[in-house]
Amino acid sequence: MEDSILAVSAEIKATAKLVYTIGVQPLSIEQVVDIAEGHAKVALDRSTSYRKRIDTGAEILDQLLQREGLIYGVTTGYGDSCSVNVSKELAYELPKQIYTFHGCGLGEFLSEIEGRAVLVTRLVSLARGFSGVSWDLLEQIVAFINADIVPQIPSEGSVGASGDLTPLSYVAATLCGERDVYYKGKVIPVMDALNDQGITPLKLRPKEGLALMNGTAVMTALACLNYQRADYVMQLSTRITAMNLIVLDGNDYHFDARLFAVKPHPGQSQIAQWLREDLKTAAAPEHSSRLQDRYSLRCAPHVIGVLADSLPHYRQFIETELNSTNDNPIIDPETRAVLHGGHFYGGHIAQAMDGLKTAVANIADLLDRQLAQAVDVKFNHGLPRNLSGASGERAVINHGLKAVQIGVSAWTAEALKNTMPASVFSRSTECHNQDKVSMGTIAARDCRRVLEQTEQVVAAVLFAAAQGLFLRERGGKEITSTLKETMEEVFSISPPLFEDRALDAELRALIKSIRMKFFTTYERI
Repeated sequence: MEDSILAVSAEIKATAKLVYTIGVQPLSIEQVVDIAEGHAKVALDRSTSYRKRIDTGAEILDQLLQREGLIYGVTTGYGDSCSVNVSKELAYELPKQIYTFHGCGLGEFLSEIEGRAVLVTRLVSLARGFSGVSWDLLEQIVAFINADIVPQIPSEGSVGASGDLTPLSYVAATLCGERDVYYKGKVIPVMDALNDQGITPLKLRPKEGLALMNGTAVMTALACLNYQRADYVMQLSTRITAMNLIVLDGNDYHFDARLFAVKPHPGQSQIAQWLREDLKTAAAPEHSSRLQDRYSLRCAPHVIGVLADSLPHYRQFIETELNSTNDNPIIDPETRAVLHGGHFYGGHIAQAMDGLKTAVANIADLLDRQLAQAVDVKFNHGLPRNLSGASGERAVINHGLKAVQIGVSAWTAEALKNTMPASVFSRSTECHNQDKVSMGTIAARDCRRVLEQTEQVVAAVLFAAAQGLFLRERGGKEITSTLKETMEEVFSISPPLFEDRALDAELRALIKSIRMKFFTTYERI
């Protein structure tokens, strides 16, 4: 099943027909993810007015250079070295210097999808027309995206102000024919890929090295990907909760619309509505003898609803950052002013990612508690110990999901530990020029890690919920068609558990399927 899912993904990527126009119009999170996942290509706005806007910014810089005007990062050094003047002749060498000395990134490399998202987010920002970059630079980024030449970017080395300097140096360098890229399934020197595509390495103009690197593209790219993963986790965890309500013989009246009308958080109410829809039956519902279920069932809309209500807020932060000019200095093509500021500061992304990872980790904790009930004969209302499907004399030596529950507890604990906010750990760097920084990229990486751990929890609890539904159905319980469909989707990857077997490969396949949104959830997807 795993191989067939990946084959479908490869086919979609190979036949991508969507083309998103990049210019002054905004791009959405979903469009960034489409491009990053290979479902869409990009093209620059070809209107005369837009081309003039881009050309004007570059011309302003050229004119200032001729007059030997003082422009940060063009005729001065970088950062604390802004007091060091650079001659007009050396200004043309400065862009190569900045990406060269920033070539010190460490840690794991971003994936191809993440690297592609970085190219998109940097392109969108520069294409706003306030960065003073040339049309050739924008075209080079477009060529990389459409030819699927993806810079190999180290994930560590940015404090999130002055932007993502070190990781983005790998974007700047590869555009100019240096360092390594992902290309056709391999990591190769970028010049090999450029030669294969007939693309000429770029010679950066003054400020273009700074414009490429002095921004929030890496953290914003990760934020877009994290956002969509979190949105799917929210929906799938709601479906799992509905499954577990049946597994645990729970009460569906906890999700009554009248209850949520008196505490009307919109997202929380939406989760309760989805649960009501999932739990509809042809027959009259049978309620547990327990008047009120434990909190992990009864309060599920209140836990998942925090994420549901937070996502629109985080979308506004992420999409505003995505569609902003976030380098320095800003070149205004209308007033022809050079404006020195701090738009490279990633505070909004840092705040969004710190908040998002906390809401996501709480869902891992919720599902962990649901599973703890389901495997325990003291709480699971007559199901076999550890949800084992074994019967007869071999039942005593089978242990079902005992170890899976321990694993879920471990993954949940680590996810919760990783919610420590990154944004409050500002460090004074670079000769105290960058004396207050955002830590936005670290927050985004932390959020990604929490999502990875939560997806592990979701995969395991999804399988357990399917196993529990199977056992309930075998005992004569009616299952709604929606929940039965999800159960069958799970079993197409990982069959029901009768005799104990190693589940690691199947859990990994479930995780990949979750990341590819294989499981049917709600119409929003």
